[in-house]
Amino acid sequence: MFSNMRNLVKNLLRLVAVFGFLIVLVFSGCKGGPKEKIRFAVVPKTNANPFWLTVKAGAEQAAKESGVEIIWKGPAEETDIAGQVAIIEDFINKKVDALVMAACDAKALVPTVKKAVDAGIPVITIDSDVDSDLPLTFIATDNILGGEKAAQILSDLIGGKGKVGLIPFIPGAATSIMREKGFKDEISKYPDIELVSTLYCYSDAARGMSVTEDMLTSHPDLSGIFAANEPGAAGCVQALKSLGFAGKVKLVGFDSGPTEIEELKKGNIQALIVQNPYKMGYLGVKAAVDAVHGKSVEKRIDTGVTVVTMENFNEPEIQKILFPLK
Repeated sequence: MFSNMRNLVKNLLRLVAVFGFLIVLVFSGCKGGPKEKIRFAVVPKTNANPFWLTVKAGAEQAAKESGVEIIWKGPAEETDIAGQVAIIEDFINKKVDALVMAACDAKALVPTVKKAVDAGIPVITIDSDVDSDLPLTFIATDNILGGEKAAQILSDLIGGKGKVGLIPFIPGAATSIMREKGFKDEISKYPDIELVSTLYCYSDAARGMSVTEDMLTSHPDLSGIFAANEPGAAGCVQALKSLGFAGKVKLVGFDSGPTEIEELKKGNIQALIVQNPYKMGYLGVKAAVDAVHGKSVEKRIDTGVTVVTMENFNEPEIQKILFPLK
């Protein structure tokens, strides 16, 4: 009899445990079950240079602080527009919670951004925008101002007179277009300075070296050059060194890659127009967090632009901008 009673109690306890588990399961189902971590896609123009690795570091820090996951993926080259489109469309199909992106081409990426927005995915653009109001915000340098500052410092370096060359990077890329415009508009204000050559480097250091050689062949009396991004400046300075023009032809570069900083310290580059890529990545993810939580986001966020020369190189604020990961 006691044995039967013990078995009955055990069976009743099992039934209570099973019933309790079912109740928990039902209520969990009613609440939608355990929620997966919020996932953002962060799509740079390329994975291949120090600028974008700094953007990545900023994005990762913001993701860590906000408790979200980021998936970082970009095309092998900034010129691979089709590759970037394919990457973003794959993220749309995977239903990421938000998209933070830098467009390889301002016009070509518009239909892809529309697909994302139509799928209910908020889009944040950083560094390079698209020709559309669809993104919630654009977080970047004022690239026109950056081009203007390049013209001003180059004018100072060459004494306000002489022939100059311009090396933009990719026709159709918003940042290249704006830096070129800012530089050309500003340099035209100096009556004794003549812009004699504009050649694109296609964000390739070897191409930057080649077009610099072409400029100097056509204009051996060139006084200065503005190279509008890091690969262009890296290639340009190598050409100047190999041809014996380093320091004689004044060079203003854009960005602050390791090669540019080293050549600035050596006196082969005279000035750098420096962005804040860490801040772009950081604020891009923070804006995406706000968007998915229904908070308002400013339509345009300026991350600043700074002229760096050896005169201000060692100032604490300049060091912080140049070496954000230290």
